[in-house]
Amino acid sequence: MTEATKVALAFSGGLDTTVCVPLLEEEYGYDEVIGVTVDVGQPAAEFDEAEETAEALGLDHYVVDATEEFADLCFTGVAANADYQGYPLGTALARPVIANAILEVAEEQGCDGLAHGCTGKGNDQLRFEAVWRATDMEVIAPVRELGLTREWELEYAEERDLPVEGGNEGVWSIDTNLWSRSIEGGNLEDPGYEPPEDIYDWTDAPGSDTETVDIEFEEGVPVAVDGEAMAPVPLIEHLNEVAGAHGVGRTDMMEDRILGLKVRENYEHPAATTLLTAHEALEGLVHTKAERTFKQEVEAEWAEYAYKGLVDSPLMGALEAFIAETQETVTGTVTVKFDGGQARAVARESEFAVYSEDAASFNTETVAGIEQSDATGVAKYHGFQERLANAAKDRARPELSTDGGDDE
Repeated sequence: MTEATKVALAFSGGLDTTVCVPLLEEEYGYDEVIGVTVDVGQPAAEFDEAEETAEALGLDHYVVDATEEFADLCFTGVAANADYQGYPLGTALARPVIANAILEVAEEQGCDGLAHGCTGKGNDQLRFEAVWRATDMEVIAPVRELGLTREWELEYAEERDLPVEGGNEGVWSIDTNLWSRSIEGGNLEDPGYEPPEDIYDWTDAPGSDTETVDIEFEEGVPVAVDGEAMAPVPLIEHLNEVAGAHGVGRTDMMEDRILGLKVRENYEHPAATTLLTAHEALEGLVHTKAERTFKQEVEAEWAEYAYKGLVDSPLMGALEAFIAETQETVTGTVTVKFDGGQARAVARESEFAVYSEDAASFNTETVAGIEQSDATGVAKYHGFQERLANAAKDRARPELSTDGGDDE
């Protein structure tokens, strides 16, 4: 007799993952399927749906709380000033956290396989499998491998009397976690379609009211808001609420996916926008120009790898070592103003500021032994090589010379 096999399925209780349960048994020959739902800050209703659907399917269901781990990764993204094509990374950072949590459950439960309900057109399939394919377990993607369409899934669910509410999950496809909320699908797939206000849940329409918050950092990590110390998860939740009330953190963009497809995406990310704005402003105060310039290259590379779900790669470890070194002096407070849907840094202070008010002031003559007149020598040398080069060009091309000449 063949030994029973077991597969762990990334389970949301939605149409795709519900359909995957019988398919994994019938098409892939697994004797047992377990569902794993990972908490990275989704609404409570999503866990209720997953639990109810799992119970109706007779599915062993495991829920893993990974909110703190996810928040820590988001704060690493803050230290890296990370965004992808202009929006803070949310879904991309969540997927490796989810994948690792599912892997741990699969190992604990003696599973032989790992499965997800991602399509073959999106990014998430790659982010999950970048983690899972480092193991000896079989990796299964029924929706992709069987070429399933939504219409086929709806018919299949109806034929099998699967516990889905007609497969109708709403007009939009929405993914929510602690750091961001993404909205896509439906009419939003048309780049010329203006999104209605009702696609937004975290952010109100920007108005004329303003508000300021003071955000305190210790070595690049946000630790307090308006003087109140907060752990990462409640700090993010608080800023999502406060900044969202002013319409902060909306992005409507054409996004280039890993596979090369260009898609229309809408995001909400009030806390992420606020923290990234504040952090970058503080770095501007405490870092030298050279540090800021070089770090931008590191940040771009970190964000690219994070977008691909490769957060555990050797390169990321090296990049994060550099980033951590730069954060030793990123301690201080930044005042952020919410105004008309924007978050702007309007004040910043730090004991490690690479700044001298006396040196920068127009009202001081001598600072640290340096006088205004000392700049004369610098001014004489500045552009000297360029002046020589331009003179050489004039000699090489006299017809272009601006020196003038005899008209006779």
